[in-house]
Amino acid sequence: MEHPESFETKLGKLEALVRQMEQGSMPLDAALKAFEEGVALAKECNQLLETAAQKVTEIKQTGEQAPFEPEA
Repeated sequence: MEHPESFETKLGKLEALVRQMEQGSMPLDAALKAFEEGVALAKECNQLLETAAQKVTEIKQTGEQAPFEPEA
């Protein structure tokens, strides 16, 4: 069974894509593909952050801890 990538891994990939695109030397088709991948990674990172924020709110409200299970 494959483990989902962590937030930090996804963020690192997103940052690497941004650096590559900022160099401005990518062909248009590669830049478009990198942009699409970056948008998907940003969305996944945002979802992980929202899940974590909901978990924090739940813990604060109930005082009970439940396992953090991000949805990848």
